[in-house]
Amino acid sequence: MAAFRSPSPGLGVPRPAAFGADPSGERMARIRRSPHFRDGVFQNPGGTARTRPSGSAAEFAKIYFNKEARLRRSPRGPVPVHATTLADLARPPATGLRLTWMGHSSVLAEIDGQRVLFDPVWGERCSPFPFAGPKRLHPVPLPLAALGPVDVVVISHDHYDHLDMPTIKALAGTDTVFAVPLGVGAHLEHWGVSPARLRELDWHESTGVGGLTLTATPARHFCGRGLRNTQHTLWASWVVAGAEHRVYHSGDTGYFDGFRDIGAAHGPFDATMIQLGAYAEFWPDIHMTPEEGVRAHLDLQGGRSHGALLPIHWGTFNLAPHAWAEPGEWTKDAAEEVGQAVAFPRPGEPFEPAGELPAEAWWRAVSGPIAHPWRRPGIVEGVAGTSRSDLDLAGER
Repeated sequence: MAAFRSPSPGLGVPRPAAFGADPSGERMARIRRSPHFRDGVFQNPGGTARTRPSGSAAEFAKIYFNKEARLRRSPRGPVPVHATTLADLARPPATGLRLTWMGHSSVLAEIDGQRVLFDPVWGERCSPFPFAGPKRLHPVPLPLAALGPVDVVVISHDHYDHLDMPTIKALAGTDTVFAVPLGVGAHLEHWGVSPARLRELDWHESTGVGGLTLTATPARHFCGRGLRNTQHTLWASWVVAGAEHRVYHSGDTGYFDGFRDIGAAHGPFDATMIQLGAYAEFWPDIHMTPEEGVRAHLDLQGGRSHGALLPIHWGTFNLAPHAWAEPGEWTKDAAEEVGQAVAFPRPGEPFEPAGELPAEAWWRAVSGPIAHPWRRPGIVEGVAGTSRSDLDLAGER
């Protein structure tokens, strides 16, 4: 029964291995010493964030399970995954910084001679069970084994769409270092990662790997993998700085004033990877809308349009009531309004932030019609060569 470990004390049922392990011993003692751990749980910056859907459960179910809405939450055809990822990655980045979005929040960052893999999820489902839970809407661009050596794996938090047990187990047999938020190391050790290869950080702590400095920075979210959400593992965003370049990965987060502080301390950034999918009015504190994601990028850049914004946490798993392609459309509008450069790569399409950014709205070829309720007067007219009817039905182009 490889999928299960011994029953937890006091429980008469086995616990799935994918649930991971709870922090204990010196790890738990360190958690209790954290200035961000109070009253038995980790605390969010700016106070408590609602981690469960607000409003009526019946109202949420009505929207989420509506037949027409469900159809809009998936592509109408195969997502156009980039076909030459392996060959493209064989060439070193000309500028010293290259990003490859593998889907959802998984990004390979090649930065100043090092390879950093953020939130790698190669599994078919973001779930503790192989037979249930949200399934991929597109294949991974290339097998994990074909990715080549990775110097550092960075994990933002322990939710299933960011921390995937099969992927971690596959990487456990390599020489990579794992940089994780405080407490998350318990899961990785349980799955076979050597403690010697773990760098477990609280917010504002840093570690050095191969000429890079990795810093765990605050985020507004929550944690948990099992039936009980103990809030004993931290969630984080991450700054990775090399000799010439620096990037930021948001993990999962709601919008908060802390982006300005992170930018002031660690920015500006050559590129940011910002969560702006799987948002909903039912959980506004823990995920960002595209408009908030663009605002967060500007905060991180000291209030000005600078660097490249890579949208993440969308397009791969169906996790919220919004239309599948809505994050792409809304981000495009929000960025154009403030003059911010955004990269829209197909999954697996490498790009260099200092070079030409992939800008094609590739999702439109496989998207159903999308309403644009966020549009303000003047936005549509400001997009050259398009009419209001074109933009209201993105999937019909």
